[in-house]
This record gives sequence, structure tokens and C-alpha cells, in this order.
Amino acid sequence: MKLSDFAALTFDCYGTLINWEQGLLDALRPWVASHGLTISDDEILETFAAIEPGHQAQMPDKPYPQVLQSVYLELAARWEIPATDNDALAFGGSIGRWPAFADTASSLQYLKQHYKLVILSNVDRASFAESNKALGVSFDKIITAQDVGSYKPDPRNFEVLIKALAEMGVTKSGILHTAQSLFHDIVPAKAAGLATVWVNRRRGKAGSGATAMPGESVSPDLEVASLAELVKLHRAEIEASDSK
Repeated sequence: MKLSDFAALTFDCYGTLINWEQGLLDALRPWVASHGLTISDDEILETFAAIEPGHQAQMPDKPYPQVLQSVYLELAARWEIPATDNDALAFGGSIGRWPAFADTASSLQYLKQHYKLVILSNVDRASFAESNKALGVSFDKIITAQDVGSYKPDPRNFEVLIKALAEMGVTKSGILHTAQSLFHDIVPAKAAGLATVWVNRRRGKAGSGATAMPGESVSPDLEVASLAELVKLHRAEIEASDSK
């Protein structure tokens, strides 16, 4: 696969561009500790991963902060921690404070010189607008779960993505879907006929973190540990082409 063969990079945001695991831990770890519980970061994240997809499936038409509120209340019930509706509301509103990965803005600025950049994210428009302030580029198209009315891995989200890119003059063969989640993104993107890059932000770490594991095996077309690595590969490809 040649990176230069593609016209558009389509991105998941949370987990790929935004460090959602850090954001989740910043919100949940103090709450857990304040009630005298000793729960490891891995357990916090993996419990979240076990719960979140079910809430997304049950609430496809609800904005993501409301999904997070529902997840928070289930976490409280599982861990037997008191939780008020205001606590849940605060957790749902934490999205805009989740930090970007250190390599995100500079990598996107480089990639913007070579591709159309498009977001396909399991989030609402208002929350993404807050996160976008840390991403450092203007995207050519932003598609949220709120726009589609469903959450990935629903195939509809990818159908909307492919149609939107076609309207921008980019065929399916020109799209490279770039994401951290095998479950939410790589499996359904491959099923939709898209080439994929797995940004394995957890490479070298034990466990699956905050992302649910897919129920089937999948082989992304390319695996990198970061966006910076993807940029490095693209630069190397360009330099090799120029030297011929």
C-alpha cells in the first residue's frame, strides 16, 4: 500500500487524536479514590470499555455527553459508589477537557498539506468543537454520531462517510481510514471496503484499555504506534519517490 495513492485521510478522534484514556482517568480516578476504593487504571478503563458500547447501541439518537452520563451511573452501581445526576452531568461534560496526544497537531498540520482531512467521530457536534481547538487544523469535513443518528461500529456511519467523500470528489479507493479502535473503526471500515491504518496507541501496554475488543479478527492495511510514525512513513515514501 502506498500512502501517496490516497486523497483523503478519515479519522476517528477520541483515542486517535485525543487521548481519551487520559481524559477518562482524569475524570474517574479521583472519584473512585475519594470513596476509598483501590481500582487500577487498567480496571477503570476496561470496565468502561465493557459498558460503553451497550449504552451507545441503546441510545443511538442521544448526544455523547448523555451516553457518558448513563455509563457513569452504571459504573457507580457496579462499584457501589454514590453518584448524583449532577456528578454524571459533570462527567458527560468533561469531553472538551480531554487532552490531545502530543503528536496530534503537528502531524495533522503536515498531513493537511497532502490530503483532505475528515473526522468520523462517536461524539456530538458541541463536544467536538471544544476538542477541535486542540487539534491545530481545519478539517475538510466533520461527521459526528449526532449527524448520523448512530454510533460506530454501525455500518451507517461509514455509509454516510463514503457518500460525503464522494460529494467532495473522492472515491472509496481514495479514502484511508485512520483510527485507534479495532472495534469501532477498523472492523466496520474494512467491511465497508475502505483501506485502514490502525493507530495502535496502546502498543507495548497490557490489556485493551478503554476500547472494546472486536468480536472477530481483522487485519488493518497498516499499523503504526502514533500519527508521528505515519508522518515519518509518508515522508520516507515521498523522499524515495523524489530520489528516483
